[in-house]
Amino acid sequence: MLPESLVADVIAHALRGGASFAELYVERWKRRALRVLNGEVKEATSGLEYGAGVRLFYGTEVAYAYANDLTPAALLEVTDNLVRVKGASGRVDSRGRGGLDFRKAAARGLHTPRVPFDEHPKRYRLDRLRDADAGARLAPEIAQVESTLQEWEQDVLIANSEGTWAEDRRVRTRLYVNAIARDNGTVQTGTAWEGLSVGLELFDRFPPRDVGKRAGEQALTNLRARPAPAGTMPVVIGNAFGGVIFHEAVGHLLETTSVAKKASVLSDMIGRQVGSPVVTYVDDGTTPHGWGSSEFDDEGAPTQRTVLIERGVLQSYMVDRWGSLLTGYAPTGSGRRQDYAFAPTSRMRNTFITTGDTPIERLFAQVDAGLYAKAFRGGQVKPGSGEYNFGVQEAYLIRKGQIAEPVRGAMLVGKGPETLQRVVAVSSDLSTGSGMCGSLSGAIPAEVGQPHVLVSEIVVGGESE
Repeated sequence: MLPESLVADVIAHALRGGASFAELYVERWKRRALRVLNGEVKEATSGLEYGAGVRLFYGTEVAYAYANDLTPAALLEVTDNLVRVKGASGRVDSRGRGGLDFRKAAARGLHTPRVPFDEHPKRYRLDRLRDADAGARLAPEIAQVESTLQEWEQDVLIANSEGTWAEDRRVRTRLYVNAIARDNGTVQTGTAWEGLSVGLELFDRFPPRDVGKRAGEQALTNLRARPAPAGTMPVVIGNAFGGVIFHEAVGHLLETTSVAKKASVLSDMIGRQVGSPVVTYVDDGTTPHGWGSSEFDDEGAPTQRTVLIERGVLQSYMVDRWGSLLTGYAPTGSGRRQDYAFAPTSRMRNTFITTGDTPIERLFAQVDAGLYAKAFRGGQVKPGSGEYNFGVQEAYLIRKGQIAEPVRGAMLVGKGPETLQRVVAVSSDLSTGSGMCGSLSGAIPAEVGQPHVLVSEIVVGGESE
């Protein structure tokens, strides 16, 4: 995207200004979105964006700036402004550091899409969204269906003063369907979505009509559900996006963004038992076509599979370059950012609880009276402690080991590390779901997942006894 000579000039300029490490991040975004409401197009957008960010280290101090102008003059000016911020301390070596010899990293071909971005006409996309609309209309009570398709191609280049030169193309596609059911003044919603690092072959793996049907079924289920009970009880947490609880309430505690500042209750806990022995928790940036996957992280390091917790014992944190400097832990290819306007920090990629050995029927059979939290909506988490409250989008009572009637309005309340310790069984039906995760370096695509898991007790907020 930029000539090697220009990249070398920018980095050399930073080194002449006294930086101990210099990095240039360049990206090109091509995005497209189509939103359909009740079969009619309500929004169709597309855009192209370029930009670059320059990051300089002075020991453990970091300076960052960005520009959407990729001309040599603009990039050198951004770099010079950062050097000037350091004042005299930023100009300790006016002689330079010699020539840079970049090592161009080879891609592993983990996420190459099969369908090019522009191969299908817009009509094809519209027809697929109308398929989703039709799939959701299972009964007269379905009053409204909204379906959205998001696509992007992101080309990135990361080069640094250590000789790293990494180029990556990231193609992602996501389908989201929201259905509203209405009857006698009662209104309930249902949602379903799928996202992967693929092109429009997403529709081959997840037919839009099926995704729409799931949203419609959930809306109708909630329409006939009664208020959820309140109290402390055993809870079976659903697979796939059920993993969002542990993503938010445990995963963030394992990023060096918080660990380095001792702001996490799991800081300095490597080698200690932090969860149930039936829990192994992994963050994997190499999952083929995973929603949060990439060949390289946003610091140019190859992504990898990182076992965070194994049989309940903390094995590793998610570590970026700056976090490594502060903590001494080796980087794990976890440096991520929303775009060039953000400096990277340690972030999750595809994070999940691995497969267990309890058949799902036996998992439910262990519950005499409890709650099955099948699907989730939004929630809140307190940074550092992992205290959470999450709204359950679809839930059922469990009676004598069987899934019983649906309930609505349930809220799960607890602390992530405590909930992790109370997991008593994990089934074998691992599945994942796509989401957008917000933190210091912006909103990024992150995949969550797990099999069904049984937690011995969680506080459930509800409206009935």
